[in-house]
Amino acid sequence: MIRVLSVASECAPLVKTGGLADVVGALPAALTTQGVDMRVLLPGYPAVRAAAADFDCVFEMPDLFGGPARLLAGQAAGLQLFVLAAPHLYDRDGGPYLDANGQDWADNDARFAALSWMGAQIGAEGAGGWQPDVVHAHDWQAGLTPVYLKARGVDLPTVMTVHNIAFHGVMPAERMADLALPDWAFHPDGMEYYGQASALKAGLMYAWKVTTVSPTYARELTTPEFGEGLDGVIRARGADVTGILNGIDEAAWNPATDPNIAAFKVPRGKVKTRRAVLDELGLPEGDGPLCVVVSRMTAQKGLDLLLEALPGLLARGGRLALLGSGEPALEEAWRAADARHEGVAVRIGYDEAMSHRLIAGGDAILVPSRFEPCGLTQLYGLRYGTVPVVARTGGLADTVIDANPAALAAGVATGIQFAPITAGALAMALDRLCDLHAQPTLFARMQRNGMRAPVGWGDSAAVYAALYAGMLPDT
Repeated sequence: MIRVLSVASECAPLVKTGGLADVVGALPAALTTQGVDMRVLLPGYPAVRAAAADFDCVFEMPDLFGGPARLLAGQAAGLQLFVLAAPHLYDRDGGPYLDANGQDWADNDARFAALSWMGAQIGAEGAGGWQPDVVHAHDWQAGLTPVYLKARGVDLPTVMTVHNIAFHGVMPAERMADLALPDWAFHPDGMEYYGQASALKAGLMYAWKVTTVSPTYARELTTPEFGEGLDGVIRARGADVTGILNGIDEAAWNPATDPNIAAFKVPRGKVKTRRAVLDELGLPEGDGPLCVVVSRMTAQKGLDLLLEALPGLLARGGRLALLGSGEPALEEAWRAADARHEGVAVRIGYDEAMSHRLIAGGDAILVPSRFEPCGLTQLYGLRYGTVPVVARTGGLADTVIDANPAALAAGVATGIQFAPITAGALAMALDRLCDLHAQPTLFARMQRNGMRAPVGWGDSAAVYAALYAGMLPDT
């Protein structure tokens, strides 16, 4: 049995802002069948502390970057957890990264340095009678873990996973001393980034291995277009970088047992769930496909492109239902689209149950992202027979088989890809969608193909297990 500590800033179902949480929450169970005992270290946000109310205290620190801290260990939500209880860092209203006004917490550098420090502590000395063979850090919030281990002189195998390279965790160089970070790490081949210190670069430089969440994203990160200033670092790590495709929790996303919907089979059962979504949102029936979007509303997600392409979809009798929140300007633009078009329904916010209903009831799910490390919503769509229309980038390119003439002739198409990532190309993709939707037999075959597509963790869990084993002696 290989013991792995997963260090992360969020984990479903306890705390979630995006796909990172889903991955961190699903990996432990997926890896169990591969002979891996994975435990997760999380910050003690209020919701996490509530779930850890009966956990045991296994380690105490009188002063961890400004206040006392305790390490709690126990089981919650089917996960073996360590929780860093540090009230001065985590016991506050707001989200994991932003305050109630939507601004970054001013002390995020200390909050996540503390998480990384505790990850290194568990790696070096163990906790509660358990010690990992490998430490697996996720994104910049855990990126300092390999540096803290190296500073302690501990040569423990480490993995750094980049879920989204757009966020670096940059801090002023003078903060390093306050956060017990070694001077020797601040140089161009270390964690120095244009005169500042980068937590993400630290993880990329000092972890034994680096992974990203899809093979295409791993290749994209070697280019200036996608590398966000760290493409040279990714290129320098060479063979140490691996793209491992994310999966989804097939128990939580199972159309046959989903408590949020009536069980259905495609295409017959789709009629009922589709009608239910239209009724819930007050949308009129149309001749075209019901398209759904479940997304953060940011420039990355390409929802401004969809606004431009929207009139063409509506003119073909299509309908659009959107659930999400994010940038105020995008929220306002989509509210205006809702008010202007009877075929558009927008719900600002996030509702897990509604997301299941929309994905189950939609004919197609739209993911027009400008970049997408992996993406999960297209996988949910495949699982529910909701045809994905996706930009040809990152994990979207790796998981959807485009309905080009060859794929249609072979009977293997599962969705539609488009490139370049522009409003015009998206509009053409939506036209293709409407053409396919108008051919019920062909469209139903695509839906069935999607529902048979591998979207779980089986293959990827085996790759992770092999990666861990390959870093250990005599394995």
